Amino acid sequence: MKILLIEDDAHTATFVANGLREHGHVVEHSASGRDGLFLASGGGHDVMVIDRMLPVVDGLTIVKTLRGAGVKTPVLLLTTLGGVNDRVDGLEAGADDYLTKPFAFAELLARVNALARRPPMAGESTVLQVGDLELNRLKRTVTRAGKRIELQSQEFRLLEYLMRHAGQVVTRTMLLENVWEFHFDPHTSVVETHISRLRAKVDRDFDGELIHTIRGSGYSLDVAR
Repeated sequence: MKILLIEDDAHTATFVANGLREHGHVVEHSASGRDGLFLASGGGHDVMVIDRMLPVVDGLTIVKTLRGAGVKTPVLLLTTLGGVNDRVDGLEAGADDYLTKPFAFAELLARVNALARRPPMAGESTVLQVGDLELNRLKRTVTRAGKRIELQSQEFRLLEYLMRHAGQVVTRTMLLENVWEFHFDPHTSVVETHISRLRAKVDRDFDGELIHTIRGSGYSLDVAR
């Protein structure tokens, strides 16, 4: 499961992120409300854990903005404010659950898992499909023609991004920013290497290529090109 954590307290962020990763989840972290909102708007997360008190853009504003933009990803709001009115404010803003600091990690994990098990809201599919290729975002599984394909974490993220933009040309820069979170060019062949590995798993031994190189532009995942 891919989780977005927006938390400015370094100790809390490390505690939560490490715990979630130890349980097999992919965690994307932002310490800034503004940057966190940008990441959240990009989609691709199964659950968001958002601190209420954030610099520049606070947690309630983030949730309201996301809901106003049609982003329905489940949100667990973290806060030091434990009053009834504070909880009501968070839920009315669009949060799905509310956890007061300090908290036990076991409770946070249980709440995150519960949010992930909720039936998806309209427009939020947990399964991506292109031709006979299917990716399940919650189960973290990939199959093609009914055959299970084992992917590493970064390969899964790369394939998910390509499938979300099926039929479109995605550039190397788009992949660096959205899959590797590099907002600069590291001048490495990381994209090309992972595309090659992904092709070997997704296209080799199957009928028809799905991952295409668009010369001079980037890549596209499509049934036919």
